Amino acid sequence: MEFIETLFELLWFNLVVLGISFYILFKSADFFVESAVGISKYYNLPKMLVGIIIVGFGTTAPEIAVSAIASFRGHPEIAFGNAIGSVIVDDGVALALAGIISSVPILVDRRILKMAGLFLVGIDSVAFLLALNGRFSRIEGAILIVLLFGYLGMVYGAEKKRRLGLIGIDIEIMRSEVKSIKKIFIIFFIALGGVLFSSRLVVRTSVFLASYLGLSEAIIGLTVVAIGTSLPEISTCIVSARKRHGEIAIGDIVGADILNILWIIGVSSLIKPINIDLITVVTSFGFMFLVVGVMLISMRVKYRLTRLNGIFLLLIYGIYIAFNYFLYVKKGFILIGGQ
Repeated sequence: MEFIETLFELLWFNLVVLGISFYILFKSADFFVESAVGISKYYNLPKMLVGIIIVGFGTTAPEIAVSAIASFRGHPEIAFGNAIGSVIVDDGVALALAGIISSVPILVDRRILKMAGLFLVGIDSVAFLLALNGRFSRIEGAILIVLLFGYLGMVYGAEKKRRLGLIGIDIEIMRSEVKSIKKIFIIFFIALGGVLFSSRLVVRTSVFLASYLGLSEAIIGLTVVAIGTSLPEISTCIVSARKRHGEIAIGDIVGADILNILWIIGVSSLIKPINIDLITVVTSFGFMFLVVGVMLISMRVKYRLTRLNGIFLLLIYGIYIAFNYFLYVKKGFILIGGQ
């Protein structure tokens, strides 16, 4: 173990690990997306729905792990920053890159967007109101968890209703296109593990390289650490867009946004109540409402996400980074999510 730690102190070793990690990351994301598409076909589920529920839970695993550990160790404020910051990174970077990279506009399932979009705005508003008193108590955390399970129940009911309305579609014929659902699920979880493991390696080596180059901890936090826990979403969105399965990317981000608020803040505040100063509440939620609002409005126009939409979202993230750097780094704290 000590030998491995020593290796991670060497420049050449970190460069090699970084290159290998990026290869594993995007290769795993490739299999991850294809297996998600296979699940969609086998169970006759909309790709966007699979992205929201299955892929969303998978790619937010780093956020929930980091936030739960932070709360358990007595730093619940980090969990809050990680949750809100991850929403901004997911929308302003991951989905933005999907829109920019995709060779065609990404189509959006209007039925799912209306349901998930309204719910997302609703829970963001509820979380903001709960945070105005400067604290997420255990009771408020429990409320967020209950809302999550209520949402899952609502999604299940809506999907059941949709299936009853299907006429003339032979699901068995569709399933015949998928060779083995067991094999698909095995690939899905192995690929997810590859995405999460390689993401951690990318963050570790990137932090070392940034420090080696003499960059300040503030800059490292604003860039490498902030984006670190969102690498699964970023890589999944890029691969989805490249393979023309953009609905998976949109579903992943919308699902991740919902989970970041309800699941991550809810679980973290259950472990230990979260205290937040009013300035942090107003500024962080303000940027979150901005990027989420732009994302939903962009997808609402003709129910598609275009390259121009992606550029605009990325621009908002750039403004967010500049805001954090010029206003908060000098004060000694950063509002973006991180580890």
